[in-house]
Amino acid sequence: MAANPQQSLLSGLARALVQAGQIKEADAETLLIQAASTKTSFIEQLVNARKANSADIARFAAETFGYPLLDLSAFDEAHIQKNAIDRKLIASHRVVPLHKRGNRLSVAIADPTNLRALDEIRFQTGMAVDPVIVDESLLAPLVARLSESAEETLKNLSSEELNLEFSDDESVEKADEASAALEVDDAPVVRFIQKMLLDAINDGASDIHFEPYEKSYRIRFRTDGILREIASPPLVIKEKIASRIKVISRLNIAEKRVPQDGRMRLVLSKSRSIDFRVSTLPTMYGEKIVLRILDPSSATLGIDALGYDPEQKALLLDAISRPYGMVLVTGPTGSGKTVSLYTCLSILNKPGVNISTAEDPAEIPLPGINQVNIEDRQGLTFPVALKAFLRQDPDIIMVGEIRDLETAEISIKAAQTGHMVLSTLHTNDAPSTLTRLMNMGIPTFNIASSILLITAQRLVRRLCTCKKPLDIPTETLLNAGFTESDLDGSWVLYGPGECDRCKGTGYKGRVGLYQVMPVTDTIQRLIMANGTERDIAVQAQKEGVNDLRRSGLLKVKQGLTSLDEVLGSTNV
Repeated sequence: MAANPQQSLLSGLARALVQAGQIKEADAETLLIQAASTKTSFIEQLVNARKANSADIARFAAETFGYPLLDLSAFDEAHIQKNAIDRKLIASHRVVPLHKRGNRLSVAIADPTNLRALDEIRFQTGMAVDPVIVDESLLAPLVARLSESAEETLKNLSSEELNLEFSDDESVEKADEASAALEVDDAPVVRFIQKMLLDAINDGASDIHFEPYEKSYRIRFRTDGILREIASPPLVIKEKIASRIKVISRLNIAEKRVPQDGRMRLVLSKSRSIDFRVSTLPTMYGEKIVLRILDPSSATLGIDALGYDPEQKALLLDAISRPYGMVLVTGPTGSGKTVSLYTCLSILNKPGVNISTAEDPAEIPLPGINQVNIEDRQGLTFPVALKAFLRQDPDIIMVGEIRDLETAEISIKAAQTGHMVLSTLHTNDAPSTLTRLMNMGIPTFNIASSILLITAQRLVRRLCTCKKPLDIPTETLLNAGFTESDLDGSWVLYGPGECDRCKGTGYKGRVGLYQVMPVTDTIQRLIMANGTERDIAVQAQKEGVNDLRRSGLLKVKQGLTSLDEVLGSTNV
């Protein structure tokens, strides 16, 4: 009998569980996608979904793949070979080196089919690796204990190691460019910055903030949209940190009076590197530096991982598959617009298609796509890039952001003359995008004839597996936007709990809320008649388009996020 063609997409432990009848194939594929989107393990997602418990998975893996099974709770931590493997490998792959014997290293691992982890350990240590199967629930806290935090790293650096001369701010400010260039070579500061970057990546952070104040220096990570303080290094190293980051970002270390933008890259392995977008800002007490983490893997998650409802997904895929027209993605900074656009581009990126993008800057390199960095100071603006694109026979054009009338006019003309155009705007929802374009000066007939679909979006935090049921009065739920028919007792309202996995926050990862509004014939007539934002919103609702609040409430019903998250990020 022919094998199921989709089953071949599964591999490793997931495939073995499906073949053994322990889990359905569709469930396995969904859990793998969720694991990729939340940067967790497949086993963790399997346990979270209550498809199996971690102890049973460990026994199954040991029996299926023929590896020994070890009870970690009975293993003496003092015997762990902590220095046998780089700590970043321990943290990123969730492995623990147990003991060495000759040229062989026994490694505790929950998923023995994680061949990438085993190969990297072999490459780094030069030793033969013997996997030992352990319970994921016991392995995770052990890995956390072994993964030294950046705060501890800095505390372990003595003043002598830092080679610092403790002086007042005035003398530090008087340091000349030559001394600043020497400062950036301080090895402890270099190691500290590298540790901060690795910790941020392992923590799933989106941004790192280096913030100088009058009497303190603070470093914060933005994780799942929330900033939290990670470290408070000595104030006197603020210049060293700033200079080091500026040097590797190819910025002018002598210029401290105006903002600068740059880019840097951290190579994690032969197959993975992470780019950082660097922004400096002069403040009263020194330069604040923000690093935006640009992980290329976020562009390859697939549309299913973004959180679109099935109807919304179908509408979006239909719109971007058209031969010409415009699709707009809107929302505030940090709402996931870039990832949505890149996901669409990945779907459209085929050998027979010419795709060009104009971005400020290009955040994620995509093979097969012609990406242009906008340089306003050099005269390479969005309009200039768009005019050049149109002379090079493009099929698809992506404009990073429509900021002005000229960019909007060229983009719309391109959409009207046989090109698919994708772009973003900063508006609150889909209907307000149309009125924003009218206010910019675009004629209504051009808007109506060119725009196919508008997606507005927000990101809210996803509830951790420690979520707990809440009892909220019916009146409060109705005021939030639920209908009487919603409150039929068929679902449970959850709120955040507290556990080690989410570090006590109750949330782990994020999920998107979307308003996907196709520009139908009726909405086109409203635009031509200079209809208001309210008129367009009412008509869209009649046509079955959920606004952001309604989309959020559906996520609450599904147990993906909390009511507080939805209320805090959407308007009624």
